[in-house]
Amino acid sequence: MKSLVFSLASILMAVTSLTVNADGDPVAGESKVAVCAACHGSDGNSAIGSNPKLAGQNERYTLKQLLDVKSGARSIAMMTGLLDNLNEQDLADIAAFYASKEVTVNGANPDLIELGQRIYRGGVEELGVAACSACHSPDGSGVTQAGFPALGGQHAEYILTQMKAFRSGTRNNDGESAPMRIVAERLTDAEIEALASYISGLN
Repeated sequence: MKSLVFSLASILMAVTSLTVNADGDPVAGESKVAVCAACHGSDGNSAIGSNPKLAGQNERYTLKQLLDVKSGARSIAMMTGLLDNLNEQDLADIAAFYASKEVTVNGANPDLIELGQRIYRGGVEELGVAACSACHSPDGSGVTQAGFPALGGQHAEYILTQMKAFRSGTRNNDGESAPMRIVAERLTDAEIEALASYISGLN
């Protein structure tokens, strides 16, 4: 129980390092996302499982990721150079545009729902893994003020890839207390797969 409490405390401590000010204009953002549409869809609902859906994502989180990509804090090969000519207001507008859209929801694999739901809603106490719902909300809509991302409806393939990237340390922009890296390193491939599938059907 102590390790689970520690994990929750670590996650909550990450809030300050994950938040950025977001004050974008979705109308202005619409004119700035043309290049984004090729990978993420015209409304942010990408058709390709390896590309994240941005529709419905909270503005604060999207802006942080865009700033991290631009600064090099998060490396995404396909986005290299794409944000170089955009300033922070441009990125905030883009984030606001996607936040104004509604995410489409995929279906979860019925065979994986039980395990995925158990981890998402209850964590894994013996391993000190807190419930995903603590930061991403029971319905997967995230916590906007804290900058914790919405997950519901996201492609299972993308969630799976990102969880494994956190586990390996190739993605490390989750703050100094490393909540996602701590969680991911304690889960097996099967648990991550079930969790990703459950999230894709969550709404």
